Amino acid sequence: MFLFTPYPIISTLFLALSFSVSNAQLNATFYANSCPNVSAIVRNVVQQSLQSDSRIGASLIRLHFHDCFVNGCDGSILLDNSGSIQSEKDAAPNTNSTRGFDVVDNIKTSVENSCPGVVSCADILALAAESSVSLTGGPSWNVLLGRRDSLIANQSGANTSIPSPFEGLANITAKFSAVGLNTTDLVALSGAHTFGRAQCRTFVNRLFNFSGTGSPDPTLNSSYLTTLQQICPQNGSGTALANLDLTTPDTFDNNYFTNLQSNQGLLQSDQELFSTSGSATVSIVNSFSSNQTAFFQNFAQSMINMGNISPLTGSIGEIRLDCKKVNGQGLEIISMYDLSRNKNILASY
Repeated sequence: MFLFTPYPIISTLFLALSFSVSNAQLNATFYANSCPNVSAIVRNVVQQSLQSDSRIGASLIRLHFHDCFVNGCDGSILLDNSGSIQSEKDAAPNTNSTRGFDVVDNIKTSVENSCPGVVSCADILALAAESSVSLTGGPSWNVLLGRRDSLIANQSGANTSIPSPFEGLANITAKFSAVGLNTTDLVALSGAHTFGRAQCRTFVNRLFNFSGTGSPDPTLNSSYLTTLQQICPQNGSGTALANLDLTTPDTFDNNYFTNLQSNQGLLQSDQELFSTSGSATVSIVNSFSSNQTAFFQNFAQSMINMGNISPLTGSIGEIRLDCKKVNGQGLEIISMYDLSRNKNILASY
């Protein structure tokens, strides 16, 4: 809940902030002087985490993805519930699903020990995503940095803006377009499902009663269907896990696209990239399946594109000292922008 402040002194600050999203550019050398070892610190923690949890790379990149699609890449997904914040962690796409918050906290602690009060949680998410990919066999890229952290969360936005595994291709394409990402970005970023796991509840509808037909999804490979039905029985809990990539589930490669060509995409949103007749996504899937280098190059660029979604820069937002909560106590002045960044809501709490 936001309480509009009655204090007249805030009007000056409002004029300074309103309708003035920073145009400052992110850049790869943002911390060159203030925290030159930040990339190595992040990479080290991710590498240690991968030794005990092979899923963590996929989980960390998903946090970055789910963060960026809600009010931009501002670390809002990391905020816990408080008197003034309804956490995005409790939104339908995230609850009992997103994970890796403890690793983010470990990274933040390590970074703070080296460079206190300098590196944002939003930038940590971007760096952790790159490390997660490159450490598991995927491409590396120069992460653009300079984001600041939001002072708010947007639970309702998380419920509506994040693409769902149950959605058709048209809806997902529209959600990507809404944040400035094109069809190539959609296919390339979907390729992150080349590693990690998914709970049965995210695809069990395809196995027994697809779209209310009483039958499985006809696009599912028959032998793959049998395997999935064994993992996810019709009356199961829905929390069992299946590999997103049935061939190399812990390696970042282009097998995801080969799987789609064989009708072995796990999620509806995956398989529709290839099985939607006439879609521009089909040729891109074919290209990435036959040329891993092309996939890697496009994936790296699409990650940069996604990381550029409406970042807070300059003096907007803050550098959180604890990624789970905003800094300080008492009255906080915030500037909240919607996804288009055309609207400013000044609030206090």
